[in-house]
Amino acid sequence: QVQLVESGGGLVQAGGSLRLSCAASGRTFYTMGWFRQAPGQEREFVAAISWSGGSTYVADSVKGRITISRNNAKNTVYLQMNSLKPEDTAVYYCGATHSWGTVVDRGHEYDYWGQGTQVTVSS
Repeated sequence: QVQLVESGGGLVQAGGSLRLSCAASGRTFYTMGWFRQAPGQEREFVAAISWSGGSTYVADSVKGRITISRNNAKNTVYLQMNSLKPEDTAVYYCGATHSWGTVVDRGHEYDYWGQGTQVTVSS
């Protein structure tokens, strides 16, 4: 069993930065991913990182602006978001999965989810 708790969301102006955190408890030998969901839209993949942290996969829509990292000693995964745009406004969720590879952008591959943290980018 894994429990995930996101934090770090908030209101930021366009062009600003935020760093989201996802603290995991329980077994943590998982690939971790971030997804987001804007009102009226489907959940969208943002980024994923392998258990070791040696491999990452970032969605093309945010590549160059968003970095995913993890600190296994702290059981925490981070999402550094720079040059934020109003279209980045969404609830951001972290998830845990045993999978790796091209399937990590699929939400149904994830076994555990956090409760989400709201990110709002004003223009």
